[in-house]
Amino acid sequence: MRTLISTAFISLDGVVEAPGGEPGYRNSGWTFKDVEFLPEAYEIKGREQEEATAMMMGRLSYEAFSPVWPDMEEFADYNAMPKYVVSTTLAEENLVSNWGETTILRSLDDVAALKETEGGPIIVHGSASLNQALSDAGLIDRYHLLVFPLLLGAGKRLFSATDKDTQKLRLVEHEAYANGLQKNVFDVVR
Repeated sequence: MRTLISTAFISLDGVVEAPGGEPGYRNSGWTFKDVEFLPEAYEIKGREQEEATAMMMGRLSYEAFSPVWPDMEEFADYNAMPKYVVSTTLAEENLVSNWGETTILRSLDDVAALKETEGGPIIVHGSASLNQALSDAGLIDRYHLLVFPLLLGAGKRLFSATDKDTQKLRLVEHEAYANGLQKNVFDVVR
């Protein structure tokens, strides 16, 4: 069974929207505008590329990443690995041709079936709505969170507000950095 890992830049109050400067959000770019950059705080991002064997995202994240990431040297390992886009609306003809093998999954059942296949970890980037659905369906196995010492208020959140049973997490790795960032890696307890 494959491990599904959600990775996110997240504010202390749970916002994940527009960390890299994406348009349309009032606090866009909060990861680099508001917190001093310390390379050591991002070590996990490089490790994720080395350890993941596939990448998953929702349609909106695919549409944001696919025009940019294929040409970025810092994402070379991601560019070579298979990608899965979870979407009910994305058409095959809308997939870019320069980003490697990409498969469209139409449902959470398709995600669950993918997890049952042979292979290594699948990393989920961006995709707030997808993360909420995957979490609520019990499909996420691990969280890699870089928590920023910011309160952003409004914005898309990593976790849904669905009324559900408690989901327990086990902290398996953590570190705090001089700029206030915290790395928290949690395994989902089943």
